[in-house]
Amino acid sequence: MNLRQIEIFHAVYLNGSVSAAARALGISQPSVTKTLRHAEDKLGFPLFDRRHRRLIPTEDAKAMFGEVADIQARVAALKQTGRNIRRGHGGTLRVSALPSLGLGLLPAAVAQYLADHPTTSFDLDTVHHGDLAGALFDQSTDVVIAFEPPAGFPLATRWLGEGELGLLRRGGDTLATGHRIALAELAGEQIVSVVQSGPIGDLIAREMARLDIGFDESVSSRTFYIAAALVRAGVRSALIDNFTAEAMAAPGLSFTPIKPAMSFDVFAIWLESRPPTSQMENFLNIVAALVNQS
Repeated sequence: MNLRQIEIFHAVYLNGSVSAAARALGISQPSVTKTLRHAEDKLGFPLFDRRHRRLIPTEDAKAMFGEVADIQARVAALKQTGRNIRRGHGGTLRVSALPSLGLGLLPAAVAQYLADHPTTSFDLDTVHHGDLAGALFDQSTDVVIAFEPPAGFPLATRWLGEGELGLLRRGGDTLATGHRIALAELAGEQIVSVVQSGPIGDLIAREMARLDIGFDESVSSRTFYIAAALVRAGVRSALIDNFTAEAMAAPGLSFTPIKPAMSFDVFAIWLESRPPTSQMENFLNIVAALVNQS
């Protein structure tokens, strides 16, 4: 079925007759009848039973309607996006981010973008590193902001800047300029483990192995957000990224960067076959600026 046939099938299904569907679509009744007949011929089975000027959906039609309704909704959204762009509006930007970037960085970027483009819509979500590729391939999002693109997929990236790791703990100065702490100084301390949190956890594990040190890691977290929340609740200290630290800043907490710096890259990631729109590129410019301010 082509889109025109889908549109007419959808209209007849909802309205129950050719005449009502024709009025809803603003076309002639013969056009509806002819297109519906062609659709049935192409499918090889009837979609409606004709009863007293009413068209009753067959069981096959009922089985198809969910998919047809979804296609119609997507087409309607596409048309609306086209109208918005034609009028100078921003359309909808669908962006996902790792939880650590979705707490502070992403909301700040959205707020800044909307200040200049108030008619733009956003569809936002968080995604874990292991689910990043899946979110792009099932098209639940258009761009993911993350620390490292997964290997082995047809993905394209844009480098947005760097972040760094530090120690979040209770007490001490919030962040004295130039003050850093060596990872070796933390050997044996009680620290919330984040070594299973993805690429950044791998970075920490490699550095610990290189220095041949270990921590008391009886409490572990797979996300930096939970690790930071534990510290806020008075549970130990944690090695986390600067973006989470800024988003979770609170009286009584301090964040001290590691020396030498343990830095990591921040990327925007998308499918090679679905490059960003100009509106998305403008939004990513804001994200990049904020990353480099952190």
